[in-house]
Amino acid sequence: MSLHIEAKKGEIAETVLVPGDPLRAKFIAENFLSDVVCYNRVRNMFGFTGTYKGQKISVQGTGMGIPSTSIYVTELVREYGVKTLIRVGTCGGLRADIKLGQTILAQSASTDSSANKLKFGGMDFAPTANFKLLSNAYQKAGELSIPVMVGSVFSTDTFYGDEANRYQIWSQYGLLGVEMESSILYTIAAGEGAKALSLLTVSDNLVTGEIASSEAREKKIEDMAKIALESVS
Repeated sequence: MSLHIEAKKGEIAETVLVPGDPLRAKFIAENFLSDVVCYNRVRNMFGFTGTYKGQKISVQGTGMGIPSTSIYVTELVREYGVKTLIRVGTCGGLRADIKLGQTILAQSASTDSSANKLKFGGMDFAPTANFKLLSNAYQKAGELSIPVMVGSVFSTDTFYGDEANRYQIWSQYGLLGVEMESSILYTIAAGEGAKALSLLTVSDNLVTGEIASSEAREKKIEDMAKIALESVS
């Protein structure tokens, strides 16, 4: 048993979907998995294990931001032997032509967090998705007729910033979206010998100011879950 996850050894699958929102974990488990068991309720950060097409799959909430995500991802891989982690989350679009509801496959994640600089003694590390997971997800999205964009994203430590147009430089350099978790997910997975990928739905656009309704976000969460589950089944 770890500090933040109360599951016993063997109760968590080697493949885990890791949404930030624990209620999203609950939604995915109840709507996509069979024979579901809740293995974690500590701090209401729900975790579930079930089966998808006969394969054992878990879904674990991680909370928002790099510090919270790092706790759950580290414990999953070190204490429970998790080998594959797929984030299913949301992001803000960084280009005017990126529509609400667009699904993004994050091939890499830049960041303003100091977490990696602390880990690497002040040097930069390039957090990158596992290519096989990325390739599988892209292929399955095509088979499911779900349009996706593949590109880099930006993981920030600050949701509310004081600097005007602070994301403009990232847009200029081709990044597609901004969120708060993918950078540390990719870093921890790389260091622990695990595979990781982030699937992100555009919930708002920082250029146009558009914001998706909760109903629209829920529908697109279903798209992400389908891609994620099919890519590992």
